Amino acid sequence: MTMFRRLEKLCVVLAAGFAWTGAALPQANSIESFDVTQQGGNVVVRITTKEPLKSAPLSFTVANPARIVFDFAGTGNSLGRNAQDVGQGELRSMNLVQGSDRTRLVLNMRRTVSHEVALDGKNMVVTLSSAAVAAATGPATNFAEGKRDGKHVIREVDFRRGPAGEGRILIDLTDTATGIDIRQQGQNIVIEFLKTSLPENMRRRLDVVDFATPVQTVSAFQQGENVRMVIEAKGQWEHNAYQSDTQFVVEVKAVAQDASKSSQRGRYTGEKLSLNFQNVEVRAVLNVIADFTDLNVITSDTVAGSITLRLKDVPWDQALDLILETRGLDMRKTGNVIWIAPRDELATREKLALESQSQISELEQTRTESFQINYQKAADVQKLLSDATQRILSKRGSAVVDTRTNQLFVQDTPSRLEEVRKLIAKIDVPVRQVMIEARIVEASDNFSRNLGARLGYNEIMGVSARGTSIPGLGGNNRFAVGVGEAGGALGNADRGSVGARQTIALAGSSTIAGTFVNMPAAGAGTFNAGAISLILFNGGLTKFINLEISAAEADQKLKTISSPRVLTADQVEAIVEQGIEIPYQQATSSGATSVSFRKANLSLRVKPQITPDGNVIMTLDVNKDIPGAVTAAGVQISTKHVKTEVLVENGGTVVIGGIYEEIDNLTTARTPFFGDLPYIGFLFKNTAALRNKTELLIFITPRIMNERLTGR
Repeated sequence: MTMFRRLEKLCVVLAAGFAWTGAALPQANSIESFDVTQQGGNVVVRITTKEPLKSAPLSFTVANPARIVFDFAGTGNSLGRNAQDVGQGELRSMNLVQGSDRTRLVLNMRRTVSHEVALDGKNMVVTLSSAAVAAATGPATNFAEGKRDGKHVIREVDFRRGPAGEGRILIDLTDTATGIDIRQQGQNIVIEFLKTSLPENMRRRLDVVDFATPVQTVSAFQQGENVRMVIEAKGQWEHNAYQSDTQFVVEVKAVAQDASKSSQRGRYTGEKLSLNFQNVEVRAVLNVIADFTDLNVITSDTVAGSITLRLKDVPWDQALDLILETRGLDMRKTGNVIWIAPRDELATREKLALESQSQISELEQTRTESFQINYQKAADVQKLLSDATQRILSKRGSAVVDTRTNQLFVQDTPSRLEEVRKLIAKIDVPVRQVMIEARIVEASDNFSRNLGARLGYNEIMGVSARGTSIPGLGGNNRFAVGVGEAGGALGNADRGSVGARQTIALAGSSTIAGTFVNMPAAGAGTFNAGAISLILFNGGLTKFINLEISAAEADQKLKTISSPRVLTADQVEAIVEQGIEIPYQQATSSGATSVSFRKANLSLRVKPQITPDGNVIMTLDVNKDIPGAVTAAGVQISTKHVKTEVLVENGGTVVIGGIYEEIDNLTTARTPFFGDLPYIGFLFKNTAALRNKTELLIFITPRIMNERLTGR
């Protein structure tokens, strides 16, 4: 039994999969007749029921094997038969299976075609499109061509895990006429919804790894007037797609590999059979296998001899391989026809066929065809076609470029021209572009505190005072000390806290004794330190104590954000920079000097590569230089530089580098012994505290411009 027949039986079993047990219950309605006609190239199926249907029954489509299934709720089967061979157009046959509460009608198709359902009284009319309209191109499965009178819309995309661990992608459509193309590309399943729009909030990439199914991600995005969905799976898997009314379902199921077959030749999937022959002709054994598999077998006249074998419960394809290997035979399969002959005979025939084909190619008439290159350079395509190490053109072929119109003229045989046409269709496509944005964030937090004091003691002996007395601890006072009868000027001016400016003149003895401590606080930046002054003296104004406490505190927070960005094509390096060039003198080989320049700028150099799953690999070189202090040798340059390669999802942000620096400095200057005294030691010391924090972070965000996938 072939794989196709097993799939057909499996579909019929699934059609009866309502858990039907026992006899069917009486139904309110029933199917009375089933007729098939052809109208204008289309196949029209007319199902007549006992009572008119209130609405069209639920239906879904199976891609492989091609099936259209209708479920008639509350309806029985009054046809008197459960199957009927049709053989008109793409409709091969039909099956009717009755359950306890419904009847399922299965239309077995040769290939998947679009269909329309209409109700006409007691008749339900199903119109199947002609083969010319329904034929799919290439390996893709075409569910429907879609109406051309307007756009279709995807209303919802959902993901679920099935009971057997399969991944189910559920797509809710606005109507059943949406055209759908599905194909497999490597480990991905690509689905095209023709003339369909996708709402902005559903243009996203779903990560479904946590569901523990073969499906890893599901990406949906708008591409022109179509919607493309890419399903990425891992491991060994198989997929099935079907449509039920407006719901389109794709199932991806893991395929378990039998470890016992890993050492066997190929992978044997045929049904098992048992063979027990004693000295029987090889041709007879091959006929037995042909009858068992329903394959068409052509045996060469040179196949002869007898064989003795005993096989029990062995897959038929493994048994066939064993027989061929034992007798030195080989086979070539075309469709469901197998040609069996000795290996040498097959090799000789294939060699003669190749030599004949080569001779025909050398004698075949060549012709010239022009190709308009849109997105590539015609010269690059010419180089690819005429590469000496791997020529695509034949020995007689040639390619000429017209650089003015960017056209390529190729002269070769028709078969080679067809290969060139396919190659150009694959490589002459728009190059996707990427916008790369960098954010360089510099943050600093600076704090400083300075404390200091001035302390002085003065004693004047034999003086007399004249002037205005100081009531209490005056404010801003100026003291003048005179020596001798003339009372000449001597002394200094000290600052108090509050009050008016006053002057005291002292005259008398010329003897002055004093002790001084001078440790004032430094200023903070451009600001001087604040000070508090205090002056104490005795009643006779002969002894003075001067005290001044100074302090300064500064807190500075700074944030600098630089955001260079650049747009470039896939796998094309781009650079954007801004800054200055600093001149400096440089000696030449002749001994003279010349002026050279060194850049101090902000630059972003990047080369992106878009992966098939929509991520971006970037080779990055980010640099930020600023001029520093001027020295005898020239201007210093402060450099911040990161060079790396990262993988980022489309629209995602990654931190590619960072520098964190912290400085904590405490400086104390004191007078020996006095600076260590308790309580009053601060009068004999100067304290400066400095705490600086700086941080540098670099963020990178890539965005694919022409196939944008919004973030999750």
